[in-house]
Parts: sequence; C-alpha cells; structure tokens
Amino acid sequence: MSDSTTFGQAAKSSLQYRLMRHVLWPLGMVWLLGTLLSAGIANYFVQQAFDRSLLDDAYMVASHVKLKGMPQSGLEVNMTSAELNSLLFDQSEAVAFALINADGSLLAGHPGLTTPSVSQRTGNLIEFENIVFQGRNMRAVVLRQERPERFSVIVAQTAMSRTQLLEKLLAYSVIPELLLLVMIGAWLRWVIAKDLQPLAELMQVVQNRDGSDLSPMQVRASTIDLENLGNAVNALLRRIEGGLNAQKEFTGNVAHELRTPLAGIRALAEYGLESSQPALWRSQLHQIRDSSIRASHLTDQLLALAIADEADMEKKTELVQLDEVITAAILQRSASARDLHIDLGAVGMEQACFILANKALAEGILNNLLDNAMRYGKPAGGQTQEVTVSLQTHTEGVEMVVLDNGPGIAAEDRENILKRGVQGANRDGSNQGLGLGLSIVTRYAQLLGAKFWLQNADHGTGLQAHVLFQR
Repeated sequence: MSDSTTFGQAAKSSLQYRLMRHVLWPLGMVWLLGTLLSAGIANYFVQQAFDRSLLDDAYMVASHVKLKGMPQSGLEVNMTSAELNSLLFDQSEAVAFALINADGSLLAGHPGLTTPSVSQRTGNLIEFENIVFQGRNMRAVVLRQERPERFSVIVAQTAMSRTQLLEKLLAYSVIPELLLLVMIGAWLRWVIAKDLQPLAELMQVVQNRDGSDLSPMQVRASTIDLENLGNAVNALLRRIEGGLNAQKEFTGNVAHELRTPLAGIRALAEYGLESSQPALWRSQLHQIRDSSIRASHLTDQLLALAIADEADMEKKTELVQLDEVITAAILQRSASARDLHIDLGAVGMEQACFILANKALAEGILNNLLDNAMRYGKPAGGQTQEVTVSLQTHTEGVEMVVLDNGPGIAAEDRENILKRGVQGANRDGSNQGLGLGLSIVTRYAQLLGAKFWLQNADHGTGLQAHVLFQR
C-alpha cells in the first residue's frame, strides 16, 4: 500500500465521529448563543431592578427637601446629612448623594458628586448614568424636581452587588446547561455507537467471509437504511453466484459437447493422413468441414445461452424495426436454403413494424427459430421443405410466426422440447445439435417480456413457433 493511500485512509474519520461532530457542533453553538442571550437578558433585568432601587432612594431624599420658613427664601433639608447617610446606608455597597440647587450650588450631600447630564443641564427629569466618584465606578441616577423649587437629586452606588448577582444568575443557568450538554453528548455517543453496531457487524462478516461463500448474509437491521444495504449486498451475491454458475455450466457444456465433434474431426484428419488416395482426402475434407460447421454452431449456441443466463440485469432496449430484421435474416439464409432445396420466404412485410426491445435478443430469437425449422422441418414423402416467417400486428402486440411443413411435435412433447438439452429428431431419427435452440429462444423471450409457444400447423402438417412481442 502506498504512502498516499495510507495517508488518505488515516485522514478519513469514522462515521461515528462524523455524526458526533455534525450533531455536537450545532448543539454547542446553540448553547453558546443561548448563554450569551441569557447573559444579556439577565444583565438587563438586574440593571432595571437596581436602577429602580436607586430611583426610589432619590425620591426618598427629594421628599425631605422643603422651603425655608419665609417664602422665596430658598430650600432646606429637614434631615441632617448624617441622617440621610444613615437612611441610604447599604452594608455591601458604597452610597453617595447630593442635593443641588438650580444655580448649581450644593444644598446637601457629598461635595464633588456630579454627572455629565447635570453639568450639561439637560432637561430630562430622570437619567441613569455610569460615573467615577472618588476613584470608584458607580451607577448614578439624576432626579430633577420642580417643586417646591427647582433642584436636582443625585444618588450614586457602587455596582459590586449587582455584578455578584449577575454572576450567580449566570452560574446557576449556564453550568446546568453545560452539564446537560455533556450528558446529551454522552448519550448521543452511546446511541450512535449502538445504532452503528449492526453496520460494524456487517463489515466484520464481509471481511471474514471466504471468497467462495456466496450464500446470503444475515443482517441485524436496526434501521431501514441498513436493511436496504443488506438486501443490496445479498442481491449482489445472488447475481455473482448466478454469473459463476452460468460460467461453470458453460464450461461444462463446452467441455462435454465439443469433445465429440473435435474428436471426430481429429479422427477424420488422421484417417485421411493414413491414405494416399486424393478422392478419399476430398471426402474426408468435406466431412471435416461439416464437423467444424457443427462445432461452430454448437459453440455459438453455448455462448448465446451463457449470455442469456447472465442477463438478469436490465437489458438496453431500443426501437427495433422487426420487418427489417426478418428480411435481413431471410436474405442471409437464402443461399444455404437454395442449396438445401428449402423454400424460404416471408409474409406480412409490406408495412414497417416497430417493437421496443433489445435488437440482439430479437435477432437471436429469429435466428434460432429459423435454424430449428430448417434443421428439423423436413416433410415426409420427398415434398419440398417450406419455411415461412409471417408478421402481423393486433391489439395484444406484434406476433412473429415461423412455420415449417415438417412432422411437427406431439402436444405432450411440446413443453418438454423447450427444456435445455432435449434434442429434436429428424425424419430419419437422427439427432442434431445440443437441444439448446428452443431453450435459448425461451430464455430470450423471458428477458424481452415476450410470449413464446409452439403449436402444430392448422393444416395438420408442420410446426408453428409463435413469439408475441409487446408493442
């Protein structure tokens, strides 16, 4: 194995890891966004609560501001600064306040306590601001009052308690969510590993299986996807087994059936070599030619049957003009039919006739039926042998009939003659071929979805081979 292949395998992650990553990353992002959202909401409402408390303190301080005894003589506070500090006391926070007259002078409270809004004299009645007073960051509220005279109240407080409260709120909400995320991750890891276990078992079975074992695998399917995968693997094994069986059968047929004609050819050649008579040589060469033709025909039939046995998969179909296929087959055999004194012809070719089929299979059906009729359809009594191909179209489909005027086949033998290896007999009783021609036609018709049957001719002499193609 090359280094690049090893690196490529190492770079690939397991399905379990990929599923965990695809699930946990979105969960983590949702948790992070939820945490940020929770922090923002908590900070907002904590701020609102403390600001409201500050505003209440400002109103309380403002309620102690009165006019002095004589009208238009100014404002006074009916409590001392110590009493106000005691009233505003907070055990965890530092609090400062200031009462400021309309002219900016300090009425009571902490000198130097001011805010930008007070300095700029904005007109809002209530304003909250973050300020720095005596070196400490504080939250301040400015309350402007118009009665009994215009004045402003500033109450400022450090924010340690609100920060601690916010931290506690986040801790009590974020930590449980984080623990829940960890628990979900652990649960997902366990569930994904459990659901993927049958896939690991299937992989282990495939790895440990011997190459010659093509029996269906037992798949423990926990999901419909895994069940479909198991069915697909078993279907592949069945197709491979069918192909191997077809190859074994083809090999056996070739070894068995070709042994006889090849041995005959060898014997004829040896006999001819032992003689010095040219006439005998010529006779032997004619017999060798006939034997080689027979061997070639047998080989073609065996190959055609092997291809048909492996054709469980969908065949490529096309629009086939059946009348042209018949015409070409008749012309191809016209010379040999003339030599054998066979009247070979066709009827019903006046109009074009199309079918949706595999052209090679359609040609194979016609060629085997013609060969079978020319071989076995010899009439008795020295009559001229006739082989006719007819074509007609009707509501059920396109029907092709190959008719001869031979002896025909008895009704009880017609089903048996379609089986592989059952040979037909000539008028003289001699057998020819392997008995594969009609079995090839039967198999090809099945692959094309066509109907094939045999029946004796209407006039009582001869055989009709019918093939009904779907239109």
